[in-house]
Amino acid sequence: MRMIISFSALFLSVILMQLATGGVGPLDALSGIMLGFSTAQIGMLGSAHFLGFFIGCWWAPRLMGTVGHSRAFAAFTAAGSIGLMAHFLIVDPIAWAVMRVASGLCVAGCYTVIEAWLQSKVTNETRGRAMGTYRIVDMGASLAAQMVISVLEPASYVSYNLLAIICCAALLPLTLTKASQPETPSAPRLRPMLAVQKSPLAAAGVVVAALSSASFRMIGPVYGTQVGLEVTQIAWFLSAFVLGGALAQYPVGWLADKYDRRWVLIWLSAAAVLACGTTVVMGAAGTTLVMLNAGFFGLVSFPIFSVSSAHANDFATSEERVELSAALMFFYALGAIAAPVFASNLIGWYGPGALFVMIAVGHAALILFGLSRMRVRSSGGNITRYVYAPRTSFTIGRLMGRQREKRNDNGTDAP
Repeated sequence: MRMIISFSALFLSVILMQLATGGVGPLDALSGIMLGFSTAQIGMLGSAHFLGFFIGCWWAPRLMGTVGHSRAFAAFTAAGSIGLMAHFLIVDPIAWAVMRVASGLCVAGCYTVIEAWLQSKVTNETRGRAMGTYRIVDMGASLAAQMVISVLEPASYVSYNLLAIICCAALLPLTLTKASQPETPSAPRLRPMLAVQKSPLAAAGVVVAALSSASFRMIGPVYGTQVGLEVTQIAWFLSAFVLGGALAQYPVGWLADKYDRRWVLIWLSAAAVLACGTTVVMGAAGTTLVMLNAGFFGLVSFPIFSVSSAHANDFATSEERVELSAALMFFYALGAIAAPVFASNLIGWYGPGALFVMIAVGHAALILFGLSRMRVRSSGGNITRYVYAPRTSFTIGRLMGRQREKRNDNGTDAP
């Protein structure tokens, strides 16, 4: 309890940041539909968010080193708030895309500051509890953020202002805390090919994870609208995906620690193909089935990033893990930038079911690639502990590094 209280300011900032920036994605999609934006233009907004996210991941550690944690957090929060408030000053898809770059910059920058702060304050004794609480807070806030659109009117100046107020409120807990600012950690070198060198399958896995998550969360409202869901139902539709992903972490982690992680990836992708197929076939079969399919899709697709990360870490040394985490996040960002705009164009050409056909093709390709990689080499000799890997910043690897302890072949912790 004392540990949770000591980190309460950081966790409260995470909750407020998630509510503001997590809610703007689906709100932008629904607002764009109401304002007459094309599906391709709505997809461009989602891609712009992840472009800003990538820039923020790279720039944030350097800005922290220049101005300190609190000032960097304030700067990134200001960028996000400006992007939110400016929406109805210029109602234009290109202008909104620039504003979404600011929101992505805000997310990556603020998470980098928070995770650097956590890294400096946790000890070996508190790391497990701190990271567990952090994951619960982050996932819970992400789930709540999907429900925000059920109470916000699309294409409304008031709705965007409320999100901007929440974003500004995230400043208060962290900047007013009495805790001393930690030393700024060195920024990890960005070596994307490190991920490919250690595990080509893991690099492909995080791209497919981005294809699933980014396209679903950014274009899901477009799909929901076209299959006849109301705004409140779309909120539950998106939430079911996040909830399914949250529920999957423990059982998938157990499987990934017990069995060959490549087979876990292959079976998860096979289940994702099944989920996509049932969604396409039963898209108009009733609200209950749509929600159940969304939950099942989240259950089998959400953990793919963490399993891929664990598989890559099996081939890395402890000194390489921070840079490997940054490299995997780089590939995730590339996939997340491309996925929404590609998915939205497919929906515009072929209808709402094309979203899940695209995702299914990505997972089918991952299955084939996984099977081919199994013919090339055996599984990693030093199996690391499975850790749920949040997709928040390039520096998350520092927080998780000590949790990836070696395990013996029988699955028990190594001495």
